[in-house]
Amino acid sequence: MSNSDRYLSPADAARRLGVSAKALRLYEQRGLIAPLRTAAGWRVYGPDEMERAAEIVALRALGFSLAQVARVLEQDSQGLAEALAAHQASLEGRAQQINATVNKLQRLRDDLASGRAPSAGELARLVTLPDGAVVGFDLPWPWGGERFDLRGRRPLTYVVGPLFSGKTRLARCIAQTLPDAAFLDLGRTVDGTTAQDRLAADPPLRARVERALDWLVEDGAVRSVALVALLAALEADTAGALVVDMIEQDLDAASQRALTAHLRRRGADARPLFALTRSCEILDLDGVGPHEAVIFCPANHAPPSYVAPHRGSPGYEAVATCLASPEVRARTARVIAQAPAG
Repeated sequence: MSNSDRYLSPADAARRLGVSAKALRLYEQRGLIAPLRTAAGWRVYGPDEMERAAEIVALRALGFSLAQVARVLEQDSQGLAEALAAHQASLEGRAQQINATVNKLQRLRDDLASGRAPSAGELARLVTLPDGAVVGFDLPWPWGGERFDLRGRRPLTYVVGPLFSGKTRLARCIAQTLPDAAFLDLGRTVDGTTAQDRLAADPPLRARVERALDWLVEDGAVRSVALVALLAALEADTAGALVVDMIEQDLDAASQRALTAHLRRRGADARPLFALTRSCEILDLDGVGPHEAVIFCPANHAPPSYVAPHRGSPGYEAVATCLASPEVRARTARVIAQAPAG
């Protein structure tokens, strides 16, 4: 191996580490890593930089925020204690969800022993949709009743489309079709219940939301009513899917970036989330992972379809043209097309 083979470009380094080049730039901006520079000024990653980057990626996989990663790398024992406590809390939250399912199963067994057989719906709600399974429904207006199939269980699915493409109607159908699914509307209510009411009635949920908020703020997010409402729905003690109408609503660019990192870090077994979006900060097509999917709703009301997040794949360019920066989205968020009089 030549000496030059030991130094990788950002794209090659990112590929080897299993992250995006954008993630490496973020690590550099936060002072976590300092790539070398060629005589021409190009960034390169040598063995030492790759070892450091691999440590960062591993810590992020454990659920550490960038601020916590920095404290660990600086050998800050207090920071490490806080980071480990946060990771433990995350695991305990997952354990609570598993225990809730076990308790449901025990109740059904008790019912069966007393002579009452559980219904098919009760049994179906014990499990989430596995990879490879298909659940379908007939598309409502503005489509013509065509069949649409959801492909397997993904922890994160983006629903994208231009204005008036029907993506919110599609989202509501998804929420109605999947067992125990919830729909978070633009008013940020679930079944008419506000986040404030849910948090007041559920102290454990409030604690989980506060932990998630601390993590997001450390990663650059701005605490806001919209972010709290979103987290209150995300952290709910249920395995059913969550469908969110325009997930970026009222979140600034930094909050969107922190939120996306948070969602992706949940892992392959996380509660399924369907996120409607038109923000390039929420949906970075170059960063879509193997456990994510993209559904596109065309402007001409052709049936929605899954789009592979690779340049040149059918529908890729159409999805890309729907996405804009938070600044552009803020200017157009409440614009409603209106036909001219006469």
